[in-house]
Amino acid sequence: MFELAQPKHRSSLRIRLGKEFYISKRKLQWLTQMPKWAKFRSQVEHDHHCFSHQSLIRRPLRDVEMYLQDNKRVNLEIALKRLNNLVIAPGESFSFWKFVGRPTAKRGFLEGLVLKSGKIETGIGGGLCQLGNLLFWMMAHSPLTITERHRHGFDVFPDVNRNIPFGAGATLAYNYIDLRCINNTTRSFKLHLWLDETHLHGQLKTDTALNETFEVIERNHEIKQQAWGGYSRHNEVWRLTQVNGEPLREQLLAKNDAVMMYNPFLESS
Repeated sequence: MFELAQPKHRSSLRIRLGKEFYISKRKLQWLTQMPKWAKFRSQVEHDHHCFSHQSLIRRPLRDVEMYLQDNKRVNLEIALKRLNNLVIAPGESFSFWKFVGRPTAKRGFLEGLVLKSGKIETGIGGGLCQLGNLLFWMMAHSPLTITERHRHGFDVFPDVNRNIPFGAGATLAYNYIDLRCINNTTRSFKLHLWLDETHLHGQLKTDTALNETFEVIERNHEIKQQAWGGYSRHNEVWRLTQVNGEPLREQLLAKNDAVMMYNPFLESS
């Protein structure tokens, strides 16, 4: 039986110092490794649809002030200005934080919802994980190779109107908890991202038509009670690729092991 360790509680000082250490470490990696980064290219046409997705901006969450979700919209607007129309050419890499930068009040980011150790709190730049989730879901439905993706260590909200597999997203924290991919194909991919009154939208387009089709599925979903009394949730997220309707390959994209912050077996009233 898979055992998940009981969550540990660390002091705020230790968390803050650890965070700055890992931020500095990641900045050093950016300076020393220097991959070929994606660029903004207006001269290349991307007329072929790869995948599109949308997600609701304002979600009715219990005991959560709605102004925090309005602030999330502002944070998303700032991030989209740094990502919309970005082109990932063959051999180039994408990094969420490399392009968005550090979310600070000085740059206009507002206080929004963040998850810390399974608890809902507030923080500058809160809500950007919604964009990380959308980007991961689009990349998962493409031939792009996801090179870095981090899972949520806690399952905070029960499944209500969930239409994608559990754990099919990406958590973010500047800058060492990142979402990255590399384009190992011969095609060029362009991100088109925007907001309307109710939803965050994303499209992934290519410069040449794709022969492949992609499906993302969940496998081996389990809920287990741990020896320390809590529950944990586990699954795998796979990408299935077909060409002309024939199976080509199966790829494991994510393996999720999360502590559940609610009783999964409570009966609904």
